Amino acid sequence: MHPLDWSVIVLYLAWIVWDGVRRSKATSEVEGYFLAKRSLPWWAVGLSVMATQLSAITLIGTTGRGYTDGLGVVQLYLGLPLAMVILSVTAVPFFYRAKVYTAYEYLERRFDARTRTLASLLFLLSRALSCGVIVAAPAVILSIVLGWNLTLTVLGIGLPTVLYTMVGGVQAVTWTDVKQMAVIVAGVGAAVVVLALQLPDRLSVGEALHLAGAAGRMQALDFTWDPNRTYTFWSGLIGGLFLMLSYFGCDQSQVQRYLTARSVDEGRQSLMMSAYVKIPLQLLIPLIGVLVFVFYLFHQPPMLFNRQHEAEVLASARGEEYRALGREFDAAFGERKAAAEALAAARRTGGAAEAASAASAFRASEARVAGVRARAAGLVREVSGDQAFGDVNYVFPTFVTERMPIGLVGLLIAAIFAAAMSSIAAELNSLSTATVIDFYRRLWRTGESDAHYLRVSKLATLVWGLVACAVALFAADLGPLIDVVNRFGSFFYGSLLGVFVLAIGTRRATARGAFWGLLAGMAAVALTASYTAIAFLWHNVVGAAVVVAAGLAVSLADRRAGSRRAAPVAGRR
Repeated sequence: MHPLDWSVIVLYLAWIVWDGVRRSKATSEVEGYFLAKRSLPWWAVGLSVMATQLSAITLIGTTGRGYTDGLGVVQLYLGLPLAMVILSVTAVPFFYRAKVYTAYEYLERRFDARTRTLASLLFLLSRALSCGVIVAAPAVILSIVLGWNLTLTVLGIGLPTVLYTMVGGVQAVTWTDVKQMAVIVAGVGAAVVVLALQLPDRLSVGEALHLAGAAGRMQALDFTWDPNRTYTFWSGLIGGLFLMLSYFGCDQSQVQRYLTARSVDEGRQSLMMSAYVKIPLQLLIPLIGVLVFVFYLFHQPPMLFNRQHEAEVLASARGEEYRALGREFDAAFGERKAAAEALAAARRTGGAAEAASAASAFRASEARVAGVRARAAGLVREVSGDQAFGDVNYVFPTFVTERMPIGLVGLLIAAIFAAAMSSIAAELNSLSTATVIDFYRRLWRTGESDAHYLRVSKLATLVWGLVACAVALFAADLGPLIDVVNRFGSFFYGSLLGVFVLAIGTRRATARGAFWGLLAGMAAVALTASYTAIAFLWHNVVGAAVVVAAGLAVSLADRRAGSRRAAPVAGRR
């Protein structure tokens, strides 16, 4: 990589850490450290909300998904605008006026301490896992660029973020998020421009997208009613709605964002900003993956983007078989390139019949390329024993490091770092908040000074940062990262949403009903994930529905038992 690119990355990291550390003002009190004394403007909170969710997983995993599968991944966000409207009306005013530090504090007020403890514990588990996946995403980048040991790359990414989050608290998280969103948008825009400029001379952007459409990459909506398919219109609209309601309404990493706003109205504005600004950006990111696919129609791609085991396979007894696949791949690429050029020419000058024939030939050549890649990946799995081997997460990093112009490589890697660090910082800050407020201050040391709790908070940030780094060491090989992080979240989110529906939505729910309903919801999701092929987005619906149903059933039994116990007393009177 060119020294100019390294300079961009080093300057970015130094700038972000310096800016985060200097935001330590007004953090000598617990409310200032965790909630910025509820003084932040709506636009900064809104950008922080967006930056927290738009992690490096989005830039790496979603672009990889766009390359392999097309725009269908955008269906994950169909429920986002509706969820933000619902939460703006319900959760934002409710939590803001409750004057809580964590969302789970209210569960103790409404139910009891064990329901609060269980809900907060589930949050800590889910966020620690998700944070590890977020750390893993940029570690993929450095492992490609530098060939470093994965442990070193993970620590190199996680520790600077831990540093400024420990020192600056939520103020540092929010204001560095604002700057990081600017870097992310600049990086995404640069990638789109470079991809458009690197199309063949006679190929317009419209023709490029038509080629992608002929290969099935432009289908954004799938109306198939199949609960086993991950991304469909229905899973995104219904399952995605439950996921977004859970994430933005019950997850401390998001609730804490709008609790820092100056007022209820500004908290609402921050969510609505995320609802309608983030959707176009979220569509643009998989579109980059689609454009990378078009780029590699005309420029030789590697047979496999993930070259982690390539040397091992080539040195094995099956090395010649792998080389033969490489030669077959080169020939198949040549056929696909010719077919793509023929299809583009047919659309410009030929009739409908000629274009249809050219499209059929192009699809057949694309299938041959995909078939060779699949066999090569299977061979790598057999030789290496790495059954989780895949290369979706390596597509965009490979394009950036091998095909982007000097200077822009550094900008794109800085954008991926920015996306990762903004999410990691928010997660660590919320994990620290829940640890101190829901556990340490409530259960162990109840009467200490703010200075004491701040020291513990900073220690908790460090500990959770190390836990996230440990999770990251295996998360990169679990599959497409955008799926992994949402799969982790969907295991917990629906059940947490269900218990808050019981708390806020009905007065009939009892403490015992909420607690056992929450356990029932988690058990139902575990059984669904283990014994069915239902896509993970639907797990959010399953968890919420079971918690509400079981919670109301136990609450009804409690009320009936209470009525029976009270009846003799009333008779004696």
